[in-house]
Amino acid sequence: MDVTYALLAAGALVVLTTIAGLVFRRRQGRARTVDSVEAVDPALLGAESLGPEATLVQFSTEICSRCPGVRRVLTQIADARDGVSYVDVDLTHRPDLAQHFRVLQTPTTLVLDRRGVIRTRFGGTLERAAVESELTRLQKEPTRA
Repeated sequence: MDVTYALLAAGALVVLTTIAGLVFRRRQGRARTVDSVEAVDPALLGAESLGPEATLVQFSTEICSRCPGVRRVLTQIADARDGVSYVDVDLTHRPDLAQHFRVLQTPTTLVLDRRGVIRTRFGGTLERAAVESELTRLQKEPTRA
């Protein structure tokens, strides 16, 4: 193998890996609007009920190092807002839920509206302001039939 070819191949791999890492990092914690009609059953999540205005659902695992920080932020948000509840779902022993909700990383956070329909999805760590903004947007919307 020619040394020049090997160096070019290694350089190309470094560039591609860097680009992939930057794209992945940029998508972390960003709100993605979800177009869903399925109302989530609270029993499926292990909850008694959903919030009257909105519900924050965090999917985590036992080995997730970023999950406790996200849990803290989401709990504070839910406690500070009337009608918003928080549900933590541990996927460690529930791979069926990971498949059902298409969870590819933890933490993953879903924002459900008052009917239990998934409206927003966050992958990875998130910014408090982004979650607050989504909840404000949901609470200002007229009730959908």
